Amino acid sequence: MSSTFPHLSQAGSIGKLALKNRMLVAAMGVNLAEEDGSCGEQIIAYHERQAQGGAGLIILGVSGVAWPAGGNLPRQIAISEDRHIPGLQALADAVHKHGTRVAAQIHHGGLVAVQDAKEGRPIWVPSMPPKGHSDLGNSMLMEEMMAFHDPDAPPPQLHQMTGEDIDWLVNKFAEAAARAQKAGLDAVEIHGGHGYIISEFISPAMNQRSDEYGGSLENRARLLLEIIAAVREAVGPDFPIWAKLDSMEYGRAEGITLADAKAVAKMAEAAGVDAIAVTSYHDANKGALHSESNIPHTPDHMVANAREIKQCLSIPVITAGRIEPASAEKHIAKGHFDFLAMGRKILADPDLPNKVVAGTPEQIRPCIYCYCCVSQIYVLKSVKCAVNPETAREKERALIATDKPRHIAVVGGGPGGMEAARRLAIRGFQVTLIEASNRLGGTLQFAAIPYEPNQRLLKWLRLQIQQSTVNVQLNTTATPQYLKALAVDEVIIATGAQRLMPDIPGADQDFVFSGDEMRSLVMAENNPALKRKTSALTRALISIAAMTGVTSQQELVRLASKVWLPLGKRITIIGAELVGLELAEFLAERGRIVTIIDSSPEAGKGLFLVRRMRLLDELNHLGVTLINNAADIAIGKQAVSYTNPRGQCRSIDANHIIVAQGATANMGLAEELTATGLKVHTIGDCTGVSYIEGAIEDAAKLAIAF
Repeated sequence: MSSTFPHLSQAGSIGKLALKNRMLVAAMGVNLAEEDGSCGEQIIAYHERQAQGGAGLIILGVSGVAWPAGGNLPRQIAISEDRHIPGLQALADAVHKHGTRVAAQIHHGGLVAVQDAKEGRPIWVPSMPPKGHSDLGNSMLMEEMMAFHDPDAPPPQLHQMTGEDIDWLVNKFAEAAARAQKAGLDAVEIHGGHGYIISEFISPAMNQRSDEYGGSLENRARLLLEIIAAVREAVGPDFPIWAKLDSMEYGRAEGITLADAKAVAKMAEAAGVDAIAVTSYHDANKGALHSESNIPHTPDHMVANAREIKQCLSIPVITAGRIEPASAEKHIAKGHFDFLAMGRKILADPDLPNKVVAGTPEQIRPCIYCYCCVSQIYVLKSVKCAVNPETAREKERALIATDKPRHIAVVGGGPGGMEAARRLAIRGFQVTLIEASNRLGGTLQFAAIPYEPNQRLLKWLRLQIQQSTVNVQLNTTATPQYLKALAVDEVIIATGAQRLMPDIPGADQDFVFSGDEMRSLVMAENNPALKRKTSALTRALISIAAMTGVTSQQELVRLASKVWLPLGKRITIIGAELVGLELAEFLAERGRIVTIIDSSPEAGKGLFLVRRMRLLDELNHLGVTLINNAADIAIGKQAVSYTNPRGQCRSIDANHIIVAQGATANMGLAEELTATGLKVHTIGDCTGVSYIEGAIEDAAKLAIAF
């Protein structure tokens, strides 16, 4: 047992199910099953890797009890027919080899059954849902919208469930549980949350029935209780079952409240469940709420509700929702909940449980909460992780020792370069990492200031390089002569994009900063242009910060910026992609009046869908003005002028203007080195801007190809 995390590391039990620790893999729909819903090699490898990482229990995401009916993913797990048992059994066997238990989350999508809509089946609902206004289109890119649009699909047809339908569905849940037991799985979780069919029945906003399944809370919970009873009868008294329940419905008038959740949890316990998994849901028409409930951005978001529910019960409580291990350790110690379920963090590092048990939390690859994983699912693709390129590619990207060790130079110490270097070193290559500046990190150092989770990734990558066999050469220029003197066999260029000032009239004025100039200003890097664009006091303070090492510590820069920034009150940012939006949030939080302007009709390119939905809403609440479809953008005297889509000329006053545009591919060094006869590869932004996820993805692909 870990002395650092004794409570997370200790054994626990759910009913008769004994678990080696309190860390669970939360159920996630990952789109990795076969087209017929069976568990094939890909999803088995995905879950076996999690078992190798030391989790006490893995809960399989959305296993369809009536598949394909009720499905909300094109490649979700099915448990609706006996032919699905062999695949589930193979998965269970793979997980059990590592001492980990596995449960099926039995599920029917109800109103959220996207596949029913796409494939022309009636969508089952307890009653006709209330009309709502959706703002999702305001934050979705055109290619994301097209993922949902099928011109050949029939119009969606809602079907209000009859008594016979309810009886049929209850039986399907029972049959699914029996199949899970027969396949050798260790338990089942009944999914009663997230706007799926059971959640819809419980919700007073979504359930307007007038029969014995509507009206009072007891009636609205009747479907859940009948399913629990049927499942218990199907699997016997000793097979562990539990229910996942919404503790709140955010943003939905007269939705599920905490009081409702506590009462339903007590009913479920009386009906025979062995635990309650606490979650929450939201009005799915409101984009900002998609990161406010079951995949929250706020740390410990569901802990307070879990604590309230725990006090009502005598059975264990499972809780998820951006809870860091150190926080979970404290909450379990205080009896606030019993088991920590993790989704995003396990995608980022499946070895997290083993590292917790070993007492080495600094080795955990951090989730940066960019919502890459769930955004993939929203557009009906398979899961992936921005910081862990092995997620869902466990077999093809395993780091196997090379039988042809060579000397590889990696030029550029940003995230792509560090990731490539450490991966090649693990495989047994001799690696020299060459960085022109005095520290590793590249643009990730700057990105870590407005968005703190990026700093965790930066620290982790630096630590991995420090602990590896990689030979790091700082303050070094990778000339052809230098590389040949090193006798390298091949070279990887990871120098990032070039960031030139775009051709905007008036951009040469002293109150206008390019992206590179802003980076130099914040990081105290030498940039000749800053001598005429900043005051003597600003230059002196920055020089002192550089000499004392303050600018190398992002948390100190972030803290100091709340007190002093060498920028005026009114700031206009030209560029509404990832950098521009995150910078706008950072400045608005520090009291600046910020306007973002862009010629594009869409804002937030480079941000994953769910993160973009949240950030755009946050910018709105911070009072940031966002102007898209702007033509003829020009910079005048302390102002930006433009033409709006109505042909009107408009102007925005600004003390400072930041141009968050102009990043393009930078293949100059690669071409120069190739011309000298060196074998050269390129990754990351030097080939075209692809941000953190693209750089790390490129690094993983190349590291396997050597």
